[in-house]
Amino acid sequence: MRYQVIIVEDEMFTLRELKETINWENLGLNLIGTANNGKAGEVLIKELNPDIVITDIRLPGQDGLEMLEKAPVQGAIILSGHTNFSYTRKAIQLGVFDYLPKPIDDEELERTLLKLTKKLDEENQEIAKFKNEEQMLTLKTEVNNLSISTVIEYIFNNYNKPITLSQMADLVSLTESHLSTVFKAETDMGFLQYLTAVRINKVCELMKNPKLNITEIALSCGFPTPGYFTKIFKRYLGQTPSEYRDKL
Repeated sequence: MRYQVIIVEDEMFTLRELKETINWENLGLNLIGTANNGKAGEVLIKELNPDIVITDIRLPGQDGLEMLEKAPVQGAIILSGHTNFSYTRKAIQLGVFDYLPKPIDDEELERTLLKLTKKLDEENQEIAKFKNEEQMLTLKTEVNNLSISTVIEYIFNNYNKPITLSQMADLVSLTESHLSTVFKAETDMGFLQYLTAVRINKVCELMKNPKLNITEIALSCGFPTPGYFTKIFKRYLGQTPSEYRDKL
């Protein structure tokens, strides 16, 4: 799969360098657009729906992090000559993949892009398992199997944290394969689908509060990045989180 990339950078020399020196073709990427300020970047992201955004932090109009908060993507890389801790902390909260210093090291950026595309490949393999069926949000919580009941209780109490099948297998002293088989038999849903549905349900509940930001809600419910959350949400409910909230 060839991922689509947008660059948001107000320094024209840096923007030209990125466009001309990075071997986008060999990386399996398509550079589909550029913007030179945060407002234009936000509009471009919403219009073209890229997989990856490479952006500076300090931009005219609005900074790069504010832009990503309003227009989340699955993969984001920050380029900046500033090492302000508050920027770094917010970038982590927004699920930014990496934070690279200026001046740009082309080889380092290409290595980072390769790592990011590998991560996106893995995420998209998981997304592809889900079906656009609203009934997936109807969950069985009462089961006869004690081990599965324990796992379900753990998921509901810890959905905001990373949870893996391996962790749950250790929790109930079963092999991953056996737990996976029994879990699906008891709940009519795979383990990962169930976990994600719990998180989606919680997101939908929290989105009823207009004071809460969608990105903050997604991250607080256990989704690693806003872009990944948006893709999963649309896969489950057939609409973006913003479209869903507008109908509430």
